[in-house]
Amino acid sequence: MSVAEAIRTRRTVRHYRPEPVSVADLDTLLDLAIEAPTSWNLQDRSIVAITSEAGRAGVTWATGGQPQPQEAPLILVFVAEPESWRDDHSDVYDQARDNDAWSEEFVTMFAAASQEFQEDLARRGLLREYAVKDAMIAATYVMLAATELGLATSPMNGWDEEKVKKTIGIGDRADLAIALLVAVGYPAERREHPGRRARERNVFHEVYGLR
Repeated sequence: MSVAEAIRTRRTVRHYRPEPVSVADLDTLLDLAIEAPTSWNLQDRSIVAITSEAGRAGVTWATGGQPQPQEAPLILVFVAEPESWRDDHSDVYDQARDNDAWSEEFVTMFAAASQEFQEDLARRGLLREYAVKDAMIAATYVMLAATELGLATSPMNGWDEEKVKKTIGIGDRADLAIALLVAVGYPAERREHPGRRARERNVFHEVYGLR
């Protein structure tokens, strides 16, 4: 399946069959998720994979009893890490050097510029926004990769952040944020494409509103 096919055929599914997602497929999804780009290559997002009955019950509680965590065998919680830029990122730079992707001069420049950029975000109260964006991109990668594997997904709204954080063991971590929950499994329903507005309705050139 091409990326274009995955984009066009993916539907949001609310009801799932009980069979589990294989370990191999889960590993593939997670490996592809962490390939997603992040601002300044900070990789400031993590994923919590929930498959246990107790964990899914916690997510059910956090989502107000929605059906997805009750039925889907896998829930992925995308955690944004707005303060991770303050941590040591020497491993990121070492890996980039080893892969011949970044020169020593580039690493020196990049590290300083990244620090300055993040400090500016902190002053403007935008650290959370940027980290959530990065986590959402990773979630999108997962949804498309799952489609290729024959799995269905549901990006979930309507959850209580504090309850989700408590469920995954970070109830005391004010420095972390929940970006998105994604249910993954084999569909128990067929969802038809509801359609999209014509491109001319939402796509403009150069200036918003100019067709």
